[in-house]
Amino acid sequence: MDWDDFDIFCHVIDHGSFTAGARALGRPKSSVSAAVARLEGSLNTRLIERTTRRLRLTEAGEALHREMAPAFSHLRDVVDETIARGSSVSGLLRIAAPYEFGAHHLGAVACAMLADYPHLNIEIDVEHAPLNLLDQRYDLVFMMVEKQLPQSSTIARRMFSLERGLFASSGFLANHGEPRTPEDLAALPLLAAASDEEWRFTDGDGAVSSLPIMTPRLRSSNAGIRLQAALAGIGIARITATYCEPDVRRGLLKRLLTNRQCAPLRVYALLPARRLMPAKVRVFLDTLETMSRP
Repeated sequence: MDWDDFDIFCHVIDHGSFTAGARALGRPKSSVSAAVARLEGSLNTRLIERTTRRLRLTEAGEALHREMAPAFSHLRDVVDETIARGSSVSGLLRIAAPYEFGAHHLGAVACAMLADYPHLNIEIDVEHAPLNLLDQRYDLVFMMVEKQLPQSSTIARRMFSLERGLFASSGFLANHGEPRTPEDLAALPLLAAASDEEWRFTDGDGAVSSLPIMTPRLRSSNAGIRLQAALAGIGIARITATYCEPDVRRGLLKRLLTNRQCAPLRVYALLPARRLMPAKVRVFLDTLETMSRP
C-alpha cells in the first residue's frame, strides 16, 4: 500500500479535478491519474466516477476522503510549521482574493517576491464570487468587508482600508445632472454590489447618513461589471477609488459628492488556524504592507 497514493487522491478531491490536483502537487496529470487508478486497484473499488465535466465521488470515495483528508491535511500543516521555524521562503504560495483587490494590489507584491526568492512559486486566484473561507487549497485568503468579519476557524489579520467613492460618466451626468447630496441619489439609477443594503456617508463634521439600496439598475458582486456599466453611462457606481483612478485620469469618469466620505472597505488576510505562520506567508504580508504605504 503506497500512502502517497492516498495523499494524491485527497489532493484531487480537495482541488476539484485531476488537473488542479496535479498542479498543486507539481506533478504530471498522467502520474496523478495513475496514482488514483492504482489506489482503486489496491482497494478493489471505484472511488471516483469520471465524467467530462466534473468529478463525482462514489460512496466508498466519500468515506475514504472523509476519513483520510483530515489526517493528510494535518501532516501538511506539520510540515509547513516545521518550515516556518526556519527562514526559507520557498515552495508554492496559494492565494485567493476578490477581483477588486487582487487585480490592483497583489500583482506588484507577487512580482517583487518572485524576483527576490527564486525558489518560490505563487498562484493567485482572483475571484468574482464570494470566497470560501474554509477552502483548504489556499495558504492565504483576502477578504473585503464593510461591516463585521464573518465567524470562521481562520486567523484574521487586518491589513488596511480601501477608500471608496461614487463615480459616473460625463454622459450620464449630462443626461441626469450631478447629485449634490446623498439624498439626490435616491432618484438616480445606481450600480450596486450584491451585498449592498445601504450606502453610508460621513460629512466633514462627522455626521453619518445612509441611503437604502432598494432597486438598483444593476446589482453585481463583480466590480469590473459595475465599472463597465458606469463607463457606459448606465448609472452611478460605488467602487474603490484605486480601481477607478485610471478612468478618472483619462476623463472617462468623474468622482461625485467629494465632500462626503463613503464607508471604506476593510481588507483582512485570513490564514488557516496554525500555530506558526509559514515564512512565505509572513514575507508576502510584510511586503504587501510595505508597498501599500503612501
